[in-house]
Amino acid sequence: MTDVTKEKVLETLKTVRGPDLEHDIVALGMVSDVFISDGKVYFSITVPAERAKELEPMRLAAERVIKEMPGVKGALVTLTADKKAAAAAPAARPASNPPHGHAGHDHGGHDHGHHGHAPQQQPPRTGKIGVPGIGAIIAVASGKGGVGKSTTAVNLALGLLANGLRVGILDADIYGPSMPRLLKISGRPTQIDGRIINPMENYGLKVMSMGFLVDEETAMIWRGPMVQSALMQMLREVAWGELDVLVVDMPPGTGDAQLTMAQQVPLAGAVIVSTPQDLALIDARKGLNMFRKVEVPVLGIVENMSYFIAPDTGTRYDIFGHGGARKEAERIGVPFLGEVPLTMNIRETSDAGTPLVASDPNGVVAGIYRGIAAKVWQQLGGQPQRPAPAIVFE
Repeated sequence: MTDVTKEKVLETLKTVRGPDLEHDIVALGMVSDVFISDGKVYFSITVPAERAKELEPMRLAAERVIKEMPGVKGALVTLTADKKAAAAAPAARPASNPPHGHAGHDHGGHDHGHHGHAPQQQPPRTGKIGVPGIGAIIAVASGKGGVGKSTTAVNLALGLLANGLRVGILDADIYGPSMPRLLKISGRPTQIDGRIINPMENYGLKVMSMGFLVDEETAMIWRGPMVQSALMQMLREVAWGELDVLVVDMPPGTGDAQLTMAQQVPLAGAVIVSTPQDLALIDARKGLNMFRKVEVPVLGIVENMSYFIAPDTGTRYDIFGHGGARKEAERIGVPFLGEVPLTMNIRETSDAGTPLVASDPNGVVAGIYRGIAAKVWQQLGGQPQRPAPAIVFE
C-alpha cells in the first residue's frame, strides 16, 4: 500500500485554489497541521467566519483531492473560523432550517405518549446552526475530572430513552473518549457515500465517539483547531436521524474545547455534575459560570457519589457530608436535579459496559436516573434555543 505522508498531502492540496482564486490554500497558510492515522487524513482550513458558508466548495474540493490520493481511506476536512474575523462578524453565517421548526411538528396525533416530541425551538439567530432532525442538544459537564460525569451522561441518556424519547449521545471528550467502554461498543462506524457517518448503536442509543474513529494515541497530539473540527464533524456529519434529545458528554473542566462546544453548538441547556465535597462544588461553579458567560441555560446540578449504600445491608452512609450540592443549587438559583448514591454496582456496570438504567431498569438507582431525566426534559419544555453570543477568548 502506498504510504500517505504529510508532505504528499500538502503537495496535493497545492492544487486547491484559495478564496482569492490566485494562490493555493497551502501557500495562503490556511491549512492546519495534517494528521494521518490508519490511512485517514485529518486537517482543517482556516477561513474568516463570515465567509464559511460560501467557502464550503473549497472544503469539498480539498476533501475530494485528498480522498483520491492512492493509499487514502478517508479524509476529515473542516472549516475553522478565524477568531479575529469571527469577532468582527458574529452574525454572518445565516442559520439553516430550524432543527425542529414549527413545520416539523405536525406529526399527526399518534405520538403524544411521552410529552409529545422535542420542545418547540426557534432557529438560532446567529452563528450557531441547528442540526436538522435533532430537537434539543444538551451538554453534561463538570468543573473537573473524576466526578463520574460520563457515567452520569450515559445513564441520563438511557433515562431519557426509558422515559419514551428518541436519544443519541455524542462523546465530545477527544482525549479520553469513554463511550466505547461504557456502552460496550467496538469496531468502526460505516459511512454513507464516503461522507456521512452512521452512528454506532447499543441499548437503543445512537452513539458517536472519537474512540470509534482514531486510537487515543493519535488524538493526544491534536491541537485546538483539530479538536474543534472533529467535534463539528461528529455533530453535523453523522446520520443521527430524528432525535428528541442529543446528550453531549463534554470533556471535564472549562477549557478551550468546552468553550468551543458552548459557543458553536446550539445547546438547549447544560447539566452540571458535581460530588458533595465543597472543593468539587467550587469546581462545579466554574462550569456554571462558563455556561452563563456563553448564555447557555443551566438545566440543573446532579450530585454524584452523594452517599454510600453498603452492599451487604443496604444501609445509607453520608460519608461525604450531605446536601452540599442541593444547598449550592438553591443558593445560586439553579434546579437541583437529584442525588446519585455511590454503589459498587454503578462502578462495576460502568466498567463492564452495561449501564445500570439498561441492565437493572427497575432498580433504585435506575429510578433515580429516570427521575433526573424527567426533570431535565421538563426544564427543556420551556427553554427556547438561545442565540450564540460573540465571545472571543484571546
